[in-house]
Amino acid sequence: MLPSDRIPNALTVLRIVLIPVLIISFYIDGVVARYISVGIFVGASLTDYIDGVLARMWKAETRFGRILDPVADKMLIASTLLMLVHKDIAPVVPTVAILCREIFVSGLRENLAEFKISIPVSRMAKLKTFVQMSSIIILLLGENVVNAAYILIIGKIGIWIAACLTIITGYAYLREGFKYIS
Repeated sequence: MLPSDRIPNALTVLRIVLIPVLIISFYIDGVVARYISVGIFVGASLTDYIDGVLARMWKAETRFGRILDPVADKMLIASTLLMLVHKDIAPVVPTVAILCREIFVSGLRENLAEFKISIPVSRMAKLKTFVQMSSIIILLLGENVVNAAYILIIGKIGIWIAACLTIITGYAYLREGFKYIS
């Protein structure tokens, strides 16, 4: 593995390592802890973007990265959404839709990989990820930190929008995948 291969992969591993730190900070009471949670989530989310850019720019895409990067993303999103639901901050129904779609698409991709078939990430899936992460950041901040009663409503609406985009992109993956497995 070249040094340029190691940096994107290290960022992916860092994203996974940050998850327990995020969880601990989330469950500590206080405004400072909430800001730390937000900072960790934003930093972890940025590693997703940066590792992909670097891997493509340096032509350093590896099998390790192709396997672990989407897993790290799912772990970060799932753990954060579950914490938000547990604290009654995020709505349950769209969260379940998001988690089910992520599990479904991961399974579909794994199955298609056996046939050396890869379905590229669509622009709508990237938009879904952006809306999802932005909404999670808003919900992590919460109304106590921002002092705006409407901030949680905006975050919850964002999660519903992300869930709708999740269902649409999940269907697109299903339709594309069935071309190869049916």
